[in-house]
Amino acid sequence: MKIVFAGTPDFAATHLRALLDDARHQVIAVYTQPDRPAGRGKKLTASPVKLLAEERGIAVFQPQSLKQPEQLAILEQLGADLMVVVAYGLILPQAVLDTPRLGCINVHGSILPQWRGAAPIQRAVEAGDAETGVTIMQMDAGLDTGPMLSITRCPIGNTDTSGSIYARLAGLGGPALVHAIDKLDNGTAVALAQDNSLSSYAAKIDKTEAEINWADSANVIDRRIRAFNPFPCTYSKIDGQRVKIWAARVEGEEGEDTTQSKLPGEILCADADGLLIGCGQGCLLVSEIQLAGKSRMAVAEVLKSRADLFGVGRQLGQ
Repeated sequence: MKIVFAGTPDFAATHLRALLDDARHQVIAVYTQPDRPAGRGKKLTASPVKLLAEERGIAVFQPQSLKQPEQLAILEQLGADLMVVVAYGLILPQAVLDTPRLGCINVHGSILPQWRGAAPIQRAVEAGDAETGVTIMQMDAGLDTGPMLSITRCPIGNTDTSGSIYARLAGLGGPALVHAIDKLDNGTAVALAQDNSLSSYAAKIDKTEAEINWADSANVIDRRIRAFNPFPCTYSKIDGQRVKIWAARVEGEEGEDTTQSKLPGEILCADADGLLIGCGQGCLLVSEIQLAGKSRMAVAEVLKSRADLFGVGRQLGQ
């Protein structure tokens, strides 16, 4: 089949590479977001999908929108059998969905209908879900509401971060996508309707969510730290300084009594194991942090020079 691919970040590039390496179908064009300023110099930077497409000699289109008639005309002229969409970042109007012979399919990082929306991996980790996955679906005009062609499942461990799940799903999604396309090509694909009553919404991550509320339970805070790793990374403040928190674990049973009087955010112990911090329920042992202008480091290393900042009895979040 002749395929048009639309995607932007690394996750999408992994799926494009799987299609190109499979070689049973022809990727005739790639759509990706316009180059964006990045880095300290704010230099215009191409997306991972664009870089891969150019490396493989594939035509690249970067419209600001697909709603203009001239953009639809370009897509029609390509004569694609199928459009594959992976984390593209632009809304596809119904006219675009209807243009390829077999329509458009999407790779979504959840077990639909759970976690429809922009941040399915982060929201699954934050919610404490036991598993997530990759759903290949036929696209319709709704938000991740189309009928499902395949589901590939992936467990979420109690130390997994969004970054580790992201990498795992990228590895699972490529083969699942190729398999789904083969079934569409030979006419054996079966599309199952989603049960809308079971749906949940994965809202886009807002940076304001990243500040830790130590009055929450240790379990809730632990999940948020892992969900927001690597982006936007949770943080707290002490002496007006922002401290990013990269790694932690719940210490002991969340509801257990403690002989230590504790306030939310109070440092109960600071040693080579990390910072033991009181929460609304239970305690959290923080093992890796990052001070402003510094690299992320083990707490044990930070304490060698900044033990004064993290003394026992001090309180984060104040």
